[in-house]
Amino acid sequence: MKNSSGNSNKSLLRFTTAGSVDDGKSTLIGRLLYDSKSIFEDQMDHIRESSKRLGREEVDLSLLTDGLRAEREQGITIDVAYRYFATPARKFIIADTPGHIQYTRNMVTGASTANLAVILIDARKGVVEQTVRHTYISSLLRINHIIFCVNKMDMVGFDETRFLTIRTELEQLVRKLGIEDAHYIPISAKYGDNVVDPSINMNWYSGITFLRLIETIDIKQDYLNSAARFPVQTIVLPQSAEYHDYRGYAGRVAGGSFRTGDEITVLPSLLKSKIHGITVFEKSIDRATTGESVTLTLEDQIDISRGDLITGDGEMPLAGQDIRMMLCWFNEKPLHPGARYLLRNNTHESACVIKAINYRMNIETLGKETSVDGLKMNDIANISIKTSRPIFYDPYMKNRITGSVIIIDEVTNETMAAGMLDSE
Repeated sequence: MKNSSGNSNKSLLRFTTAGSVDDGKSTLIGRLLYDSKSIFEDQMDHIRESSKRLGREEVDLSLLTDGLRAEREQGITIDVAYRYFATPARKFIIADTPGHIQYTRNMVTGASTANLAVILIDARKGVVEQTVRHTYISSLLRINHIIFCVNKMDMVGFDETRFLTIRTELEQLVRKLGIEDAHYIPISAKYGDNVVDPSINMNWYSGITFLRLIETIDIKQDYLNSAARFPVQTIVLPQSAEYHDYRGYAGRVAGGSFRTGDEITVLPSLLKSKIHGITVFEKSIDRATTGESVTLTLEDQIDISRGDLITGDGEMPLAGQDIRMMLCWFNEKPLHPGARYLLRNNTHESACVIKAINYRMNIETLGKETSVDGLKMNDIANISIKTSRPIFYDPYMKNRITGSVIIIDEVTNETMAAGMLDSE
């Protein structure tokens, strides 16, 4: 395996793969890892042995990600499989998600932190309902970049006309959903055409390869212009003589950036102070940006608890108890108006009651169904809730971290749904 440690300052791209069953998601990832020399030799030996044991004529690269025994026996992905690799240009975290309709919740989970969605289409079948579903979910989750990989081009004779027909249909879907950055690549994941190296079988395609695209796609703009947000996760109070008066607030920056000396406001108390210091593993830094886990210390000793939100001064979020949201229902137990749950927004928790189901999305037509008295597993809908106390949040379209919630069963502690706040 090639040493890919390289520059520790390389940017990180998180992407999710989605598509219908057997569209080749796991094979694409396996081919990507193999051709980019990101697999250890003992892993390849194991994959060769597994391929023979399963009666495959060729090495099945999808086995690199299909780690569960049930998946290997069925030849499908039924959970979210995460893979990490790096090239000289960038670091990557891949979430390989299932294709079955009943695992829509897994796709939502895998895509929730992604910068990019990779959606596969079988060149023989073209755009199907799952293509529309996964593209809509990517749009709903505000994933700013989508790559459509038209796979299995080898099974349609690498026909350019077939690719262009599918691309035209996808472009219509993209326009309908208002997706701003979409790319289209004809590939054969099984044989590596246009995955890492250009295809000699598709000279008519003048675009770049899949690897080159994910190495160069610009995600810096995704993090700009968001207000400074820091949900407090833990209060740090060292019990030692050396740090007798130390009081720090640990968490992950959820938006914008914080610098030493910045004026801040703490919610819900509205108390103000200034940042005295920022540390990472006892090392002092001057600035913390979105996604970084740090500890903040303040110039004033004010009362702050887990679940409070530290914001940039003058950058107030929304606040309220009567809230609308889009959500994907995860649980087999149906949702009905009047039901009570626990709502978790980052580290803040409060009780809530379901006031109304405003509409449910029809994924086939992308229409809104308004006469709905309940939701079942994998339904996507817009609902209204009322919380027991005000919560502070940003619209999901402005901040995917402070604008997201999960709904939890108060008795069993099961995660019932994931929601996007203030969505219309």
